[in-house]
Amino acid sequence: MASHIVGYPRMGPKRELKFALESFWDGKSSAEDLEKVATDLRASIWKQMSDTGIKYIPSNTFSYYDQVLDTTAMLGAVPPRYNWTGGEIGFSTYFSMARGNASLPAMEMTKWFDTNYHFIVPELGPDVKFSYGSHKAVNEYKEAKALGVDTVPVLVGPVSYLLLSKPAKGVEKTFPLLSLLDKILPIYKEVIAELKAAGASWIQFDEPTLVKDLESHQLEAFTKAYAELESTLSGVNTIVETYFADVPAAAYKTLTSLSGVSGFGFDLVRGAQTLDLIKGGFPAGKYLFAGVVDGRNIWANDLAASLTELSSLEAIVGKDKLVVSTSCSLLHTAVDLANETKLDEEIKSWLAFAAQKIVEVNALAKALSGEKDEAFYSANAAAHASRKSSPRVNNEGVQKAAAALRGSDHRRATNVSARLDAQQKKLNLPILPTTTIGSFPQTVELRRVRREYKAKKISEEEYVKAIKEEISKVVKLQEELDIDVLVHGEPERNDMVEYFGEQLSGFAFTANGWVQSYGSRCVKPLIIYGDVSRPNPMTVFWSTAAQSMTKRPMKGMLTGPVTILNWSFVRNDQPRFETCYQIALAIKDEVEDLEKAGITVIQIDEAALREGLPLRKSEHAFYLDWAVHSFRITNVGVQDTTQIHTHMCYSNFNDIIHSIINMDADVITIENSRSDEKLLSVFREGVKYGAGIGPGVYDIHSPRIPSTEEIADRINKMLAVLETNILWVNPDCGLKTRKYGEVKPALENMVAAAKLLRTNLASAK
Repeated sequence: MASHIVGYPRMGPKRELKFALESFWDGKSSAEDLEKVATDLRASIWKQMSDTGIKYIPSNTFSYYDQVLDTTAMLGAVPPRYNWTGGEIGFSTYFSMARGNASLPAMEMTKWFDTNYHFIVPELGPDVKFSYGSHKAVNEYKEAKALGVDTVPVLVGPVSYLLLSKPAKGVEKTFPLLSLLDKILPIYKEVIAELKAAGASWIQFDEPTLVKDLESHQLEAFTKAYAELESTLSGVNTIVETYFADVPAAAYKTLTSLSGVSGFGFDLVRGAQTLDLIKGGFPAGKYLFAGVVDGRNIWANDLAASLTELSSLEAIVGKDKLVVSTSCSLLHTAVDLANETKLDEEIKSWLAFAAQKIVEVNALAKALSGEKDEAFYSANAAAHASRKSSPRVNNEGVQKAAAALRGSDHRRATNVSARLDAQQKKLNLPILPTTTIGSFPQTVELRRVRREYKAKKISEEEYVKAIKEEISKVVKLQEELDIDVLVHGEPERNDMVEYFGEQLSGFAFTANGWVQSYGSRCVKPLIIYGDVSRPNPMTVFWSTAAQSMTKRPMKGMLTGPVTILNWSFVRNDQPRFETCYQIALAIKDEVEDLEKAGITVIQIDEAALREGLPLRKSEHAFYLDWAVHSFRITNVGVQDTTQIHTHMCYSNFNDIIHSIINMDADVITIENSRSDEKLLSVFREGVKYGAGIGPGVYDIHSPRIPSTEEIADRINKMLAVLETNILWVNPDCGLKTRKYGEVKPALENMVAAAKLLRTNLASAK
């Protein structure tokens, strides 16, 4: 029985690639230095899989930024503004597309399906001249082969690439992106031919858009594409891989009928209903890559249950055609549990990171071949029994409180318009009030202080003193910049979710459980293993300390329940909404304590609310109902004069705008600039929004500093579709990833733009 891995984490067990990228971007190391780190990481990954016994080992899943951008480079689809003139695309052009540069903005970045991973959105149109611009896929295959590892090169499939793209600026929004299929397939043919010549016997095409609700003409594009590629694919085996959800019946029929395809990969963890389709009919002689090991969570696989499921599939497709696989790329999970030397041993026994999941895949494949490791299976069964019976998992009081929530929709008694009037009387803000999203740059010194406190190298008194000094600097800077509503900069927090998880019951946290979010940005998701409650206040001390340093309003900064949920590894033994309601109750306690302490503006970030939206429209309403309800629970008890903000970033919000309105926040700050101001189109189309709103006026994920004029132009576009009295001026997101040398001039220009427009509006009266 064969085994297969869809993809693997790139950053390395100690985030080696992250640090190499940042060193290169800062000019502290060379391209050769960066390439050496990458080469060493790839070699170790391939060796690990080979030594474990994996048969189908992926290559070309490593990336310096993201796999969709790699495909854009492969196709030479570089937007004209980057002045690429042909030849192999180098780091300068590649990273300019990803991050922007001093004179040019980056391409749009958005979430990869319903994960916390991001990709760079291709900008296409009828005039794009595609050409073979990057030989990365072939080079990596040859690199592995030279090490003695025969890999399966992985390509983003041609149809999914186009469906994930957008019309470039100046191109009609209705431009049919699939009309470009005939222009990109010749390049795919070149790549396939080179891979075959290099000795590849298998090629994997990732076509994850097949799990979405597709129209008939979109499904026909898959049939057309693979029919066109069939002759080029002759002599090589081909996998078409899907993941993240069930494949709809029509898509399943299209997929399993594709020409020239040897096997099909399915996510059988999040796509359990696909099993019924397979049982209803699977094409004879084709391989089934059965994704039974969860690539998106960190819980140990229930090997006995998976073995039963695989045995039933074996009876359908045949012993020689069944391949044990991961449900998706392991990019979305942490790297290696062996690095967690301080994690509670009982909880650790319940977990499997990427390195352990490779072992699970191989153990299942060997068991199906009659080589079952009885000791391994016995230990796995014992761990599952331990988790089910552990008293630390269940809290009856929390469960009862969460169950009692279902009788109310938890709305504030007064409508938002009346609340805004009451808040303005108390806050006395100017029109176009300025604010930031929360975090300020995390300096080397600040990180050192937190690290030393955690390692008990400095006392609590020394730590508090250092953090208060940092808050004082941030407050003073904001006052000098003349920002209206301040933040304390979050110097006590390494991560907006981890900070709260460390103080809530039911959470465990890792030392090295890092997961890539985009580029070099890594996050360390918390592990929610049990019922959630808040033993003590979490932010009141720091928020009140910050408020005591200024007469201006100081925002209390919290992470919302849906974002904590979506940015954690969530327990899989109860519905997600039940866990979310528990978190909402804990945040509600914190909101009310902040209000009692005199904090009049409280921001409850829901950056990841859109991210958790199911991929199928039929499931949207249920998710949005409990997600929005969870947010409202957090602030239902506050006074009208307490202003509740929320923040969302880097997703397409247009399709959930009515749910955003239904959150009933007083002010929402929301990403806008990097997505080419798509958000504003909702309001142009007539959606009425009566609460305060701050569409981001500049992209904080680029080092580029926007001018006052550019920001003023953005604000004017907003004023064309939004009322003056509800518009706020703010960046797209938090500033923790930027340097003060970038932040200060950008905020100066932002405030100057707001003041310029206030003057213009006053003179126009």
